[in-house]
Amino acid sequence: MFEDLVLETINKYSMISKGDKVIVAVSGGPDSMALLNALINLKEKLGCSLYVAHVNHMIREVADSETEYVQEFCKSRGIECFVKKVDVISLANEKKIGTEEAGRNVRYEFFDEIFNKINADKIAIAHNANDNAETVLMNVLRGSGISGLKGIEPIRDNKFIRPLIEIERADIEKYCEEKTLNPKFDESNKDNTYTRNKIRNVLIPFLKEEFNPSIVEGLNRLSDLASKENKYVENIVNEEYLKILLSNENNKIVLNLKEFNVLDNFIKGKIILLCVFNLFGNTKGIEKKHIEDIIKLCERNIGNKYLMPNKNVKFFVGQGEIIITKQ
Repeated sequence: MFEDLVLETINKYSMISKGDKVIVAVSGGPDSMALLNALINLKEKLGCSLYVAHVNHMIREVADSETEYVQEFCKSRGIECFVKKVDVISLANEKKIGTEEAGRNVRYEFFDEIFNKINADKIAIAHNANDNAETVLMNVLRGSGISGLKGIEPIRDNKFIRPLIEIERADIEKYCEEKTLNPKFDESNKDNTYTRNKIRNVLIPFLKEEFNPSIVEGLNRLSDLASKENKYVENIVNEEYLKILLSNENNKIVLNLKEFNVLDNFIKGKIILLCVFNLFGNTKGIEKKHIEDIIKLCERNIGNKYLMPNKNVKFFVGQGEIIITKQ
C-alpha cells in the first residue's frame, strides 16, 4: 500500500521518466530510508537507476554510525553511495550563519555536485506531508503571502522531486517497521529550541487535540489550493512583466514607467520581486515596506535613486523608465 502511494505521487506529478538517473538524498532517518527502499522496489516499474547521496554533518556522536548504516544498506542493495563529511558547526561559525542554514547549504551543494558528476536527471528528497504542514504553519507565523502558503512543492526546478510529499509521517514509520529497515532517529528533532521542532512537537499536537484531528491533512489541502492560485498569479505577473519590459541585459532591467504605474499595486509588487529574482536568483532581504517605497517612488515619476536595504540592487526612476541594476 505504501509503495502504491509513492508510485501514485510520482505518476501524479510526472516526477520520474524512463531512463532517468535519480539521486536519493539519504540521512539514515525513517523518511529517507522509507523513500530509498520504496524506490528500490519500484525502480523496475519506473525504469530508472538509483544513486544515494549522504552528508555527515559531524554534529552528533552517532553521525559516523549513521553513515556506516547508510553505506551498508546501499552495499547490500547494489546502490552506489556518495558520502561527504563536513564539520557544519565550524562552517556555520566561520560564515556567521545558523547551523541549520549551513547544513542545508552543504547538503544541496553536495547534491548538485553529484548531480553534475553522474549527469543525473532528478534528486529525490524525503519531505513528507507533515513536513509540508509544518512549513505552511511556519510561514503563516511569519506573515507570509500566498507563495508561503503553498509550502513545499512536489517538484522544484524540474530537478528536485518529493515522492513522499502526500504521505504522513505515521505511515512512513509504520512502513519502516513492516520492512524492518531499522532507521536511525535524530534525537535533535526533540529539541524545541528550533522553531520547526516546536511546531512539530508542541503546536501541531495541540491543534490536533483541541481543534482538528486531521490538521495535517487540512494544511496540505490549503497548501495545494495556494499552490494552484500562486501559479495562476505567476502567469498573470509574467504576462504583465513582458508587456512593460524594455530590456534585460548586462545585470540591468529596464521597465516602461508609465505602463508600470497603471497596474494594480499587487501586480506592481510582484513585478518588483520578479525583477530582483531575475537579477539575483532570490529575493532575500526584500520586505513589504521596501516594495511599497519603490511603488511610491515610481508614482512620483521623479528622477531619483532608490537603494534597497541589501545594498545590492538599485532602482532609478526617470525619463519614462524604471532602471533596476545589480550592484
